[in-house]
Amino acid sequence: MPASPNELKRHVQPALAVDLALLTIVDGVIEVLVQKRLDGDKVGGTHALPGSIVRIDETLEQTVNRVLQSKAGLHEAFVEQLRTFSALDRDPRGRVVSVAYFALVPPETFKKAARKQHGLDTAVVQHLGTNEEGPAAQLRDRNDQPMQLAFDHSLIVATTLQRLRGKLDYTGVGFELLPHRFTLRELQEIHETILGHTLTKPAFRKKMIDRGFVRPTGKREKGKAFRPAELYERTNKESES
Repeated sequence: MPASPNELKRHVQPALAVDLALLTIVDGVIEVLVQKRLDGDKVGGTHALPGSIVRIDETLEQTVNRVLQSKAGLHEAFVEQLRTFSALDRDPRGRVVSVAYFALVPPETFKKAARKQHGLDTAVVQHLGTNEEGPAAQLRDRNDQPMQLAFDHSLIVATTLQRLRGKLDYTGVGFELLPHRFTLRELQEIHETILGHTLTKPAFRKKMIDRGFVRPTGKREKGKAFRPAELYERTNKESES
């Protein structure tokens, strides 16, 4: 039989939170939106991912949309649920279970979010590796100094990048980091940055074109000293594969 309301009250309830890893790629570097923490000595880091406790009258999706709008100033972005993080000691202030999401935006949108609200900053993902707890991301600030994220947010960033690496070959997730029109060079740079290694230029371009993931627009880059590259745009083909 289902538990009655009185039976539920006898259980100590953990807080439920949403944390958002908002990412972009600029010149081959992965950047993550972070928020300054005034209680860094208590929560294990000077910065944290934007997030919030889930309100009693909200769904998880409503909470992540609220975080996206109120903290990043964005009304839309590609957002996907990542996973639940529930380690007993993940928040030194008390028992908090977090459902993490990631969001991907082009650089220009990211810049607007970073300067939209006071207290938001940029962390640069320098290295993605592993430690005894699992995947681990090493981050630095804009001055190239090591940055320690609070709670388990470094793990959330690392897990996000692992997810992206797994999705990159069969979905159009990489296109979310580009403007509407882009060059194949820019698309390849997105893939190489996420994967962490270089790709063969002819093979990459042939795969993108042969699979029907992109189509030429008939237009070319502007403001280039040499022969401007052709601009492409995504199709919906990758969602069918």
